[in-house]
Amino acid sequence: MLARDVRHARRAARLAGVGAQALPASRLGELPRTDLLLVTTPDDAVAETASRLAAAEDERRAKAGGGSRAKAGGRRQGGGPVELSGGGRGVVLHTSGALSSEVLAPLRARGYAVGSLHPLAAVSDAGPGAESLRRAYFCIEGDARAVRLGRRLVRDLGARSFSVPTGQKALYHAAAVMCAGHAVALFDAAAGLLAACGLGEREARRVLLPLLQSTLDNLARQEPARALTGTFARADVETARKHLAALEESGDAAALEIYRLLGRRSLPLAAAKGTDAAALEAIARALED
Repeated sequence: MLARDVRHARRAARLAGVGAQALPASRLGELPRTDLLLVTTPDDAVAETASRLAAAEDERRAKAGGGSRAKAGGRRQGGGPVELSGGGRGVVLHTSGALSSEVLAPLRARGYAVGSLHPLAAVSDAGPGAESLRRAYFCIEGDARAVRLGRRLVRDLGARSFSVPTGQKALYHAAAVMCAGHAVALFDAAAGLLAACGLGEREARRVLLPLLQSTLDNLARQEPARALTGTFARADVETARKHLAALEESGDAAALEIYRLLGRRSLPLAAAKGTDAAALEAIARALED
């Protein structure tokens, strides 16, 4: 286990409950041979880590008289087989959501099967976050051998997996950010409006959480159109106009923009559940005024 700060590596090993050797990143060349490497760095460091691992591999081979580099390995999803020089090496998986397996190309060029394994889980604290991984879906893509191993790892965790094409990783991750990170930002905006009504910040969060949970419960049981409730689901034109006026008066331009944007997104959902078309058109005009 490697980390820029060896204390972080040791803490991660303790939290994982494994007897791992903890090394600082400066001792990367001492990393023992393994069938699986997991690169769990921040996104901006994945490419650098792959290059450094590839350089360390070259150095090991040079010391051992290993000769030329191995050719690219594995079987790409949807592609044909590629022979590995010397029968192939291990598997390298990174855990970035936005980056595809292509960022690990230097290691594929040395015979490793490469892929990405990203958990769809919102982890803000190590303890509860680790437990949430068992309930999460993992997105896996890359070389066929890497994908197979990734799926096996996920099954061993008791979780589930799915795959997207390599070229769609950024779009996949944008969807994840909208569902999780942007939901937090939306919650914060709503709490800020309640604070403007006179509630304390903590009380505002406390009263909104059951509302948010009830929405999640609805989404767990129904498609989005049927889960939609409130002003837009009923096409309450005058209520929508009052909302827009109050938001403009509040001076919170960002909240007003959010309301308009998500209101437009709500209109086709309301239409899909049979809400009055003329009333929805009136709300659409109000959102544009």
